[in-house]
Amino acid sequence: MGYIMDLRKLVGSRPLIMAGACVILIDKENRLLLQLRQDNNCWALAGGSLELGESLEQVAKRELFEETGLSANSLELFNVYSGEQFYYKYPHGDEVYVVVSAYICRDYEGELRKEESEVQELKFFKLTELPSNISPPDLPIITEFIHQFTK
Repeated sequence: MGYIMDLRKLVGSRPLIMAGACVILIDKENRLLLQLRQDNNCWALAGGSLELGESLEQVAKRELFEETGLSANSLELFNVYSGEQFYYKYPHGDEVYVVVSAYICRDYEGELRKEESEVQELKFFKLTELPSNISPPDLPIITEFIHQFTK
C-alpha cells in the first residue's frame, strides 16, 4: 500500500478513490477461500490496492500471493465494482471509495501461508456455509458471485 500510504500523508483520513483488485479463489471442492482480516476482524477476499505502474491483474496476483502464499496460474475477470456501496471507513478512520476489479481463480498452486500482519486466519468455506461477518466491501462481490454460481 505504498502509494495510498504516501497519499495519506498529504490528505489525512479524508475520502480517497482507491483502485484495486480482489480474488474469488475457488478450490476443487467449489469452496471459497476467505481470510480473517486483522484490521476489522471480518472475513474477506484476498486483495488490495493498485500501486503505480501495476495492472489490475498484477494487483490481484500480487495480493493473492502476499496474503495467502498461493500463486494464480490464471485469472478470469468477474466484474468491476464502484459507487456508494463501495464506500468504506477503516477502523482507524481512513475513508475510501473503492473501485475494484474482482477476478475468479480456479487454477492456482502453492501452500496456504497467511501474511501475519494482515491475516489472522485463512479458511475455505462452502458457498452455503459462509461466515456472517463478511467485510463490507467484499459482501456485494461475494453475494453476486454466489448468485451467479448457483444459477
